[in-house]
Amino acid sequence: MKAMILAAGRGERLRPLTDTLPKPLVSVLGKPLIVYHIERLASIGIKDIVINHAWLGEKLVEYLGDGSQFAVKLHYSAEESALETGGGIKRALPLLGDVFLVINGDVFMDYLPVDIDEGLSQIESGKLAHLWLVDNPVQHPNGDFLLRDGLLASHGDVGESALTFSGVGLYHRSLFEETAEACFPLAPLLKNHMRKNAISGSHFKGYWCDVGTVSRLEALELRLKN
Repeated sequence: MKAMILAAGRGERLRPLTDTLPKPLVSVLGKPLIVYHIERLASIGIKDIVINHAWLGEKLVEYLGDGSQFAVKLHYSAEESALETGGGIKRALPLLGDVFLVINGDVFMDYLPVDIDEGLSQIESGKLAHLWLVDNPVQHPNGDFLLRDGLLASHGDVGESALTFSGVGLYHRSLFEETAEACFPLAPLLKNHMRKNAISGSHFKGYWCDVGTVSRLEALELRLKN
């Protein structure tokens, strides 16, 4: 199985760090954020990794190279301007297989989900995607999706609590078959198929952080130091 790391975002909230660096090369305790992802993917046997890039993408390619320094093979999907999550995956489909793992380049996790095989089973049974959700962080208290008996929903009844999408998911390429080669967000596409019970999910209970601001980056580094 191949994986894709989404790395094309501008990183506005991490400025001024991202004025001269692409967001995935921002360091956490001296190591670029994207390297943590590459190492974790390699540790579970995923050695073919696609990385999309836009803002200062040439620096990303120059730093990471062909991936041999990490014992993986890296492939790049260049975007003249960021195509958002959905458009970025659509552009990279020729580099990916029928089923592939995607992870947002601006999140940090101590480890990848341990139930990836269960997610693959869901895809094999006909689901178009399997997403991992996390407890809602302070900055996103209302969450994104409801998790009901292994299926995801975008709307619920009064009193139901949603969880936050971690940015980690398994996808079947057919999810993107009817989408255009253009810039588009992933969430509306997922929500449309949730109404058809075609999106499954799991609750990831390990440590997870959206490294979207300088203050969160500093808090993450303090946690790792301790």
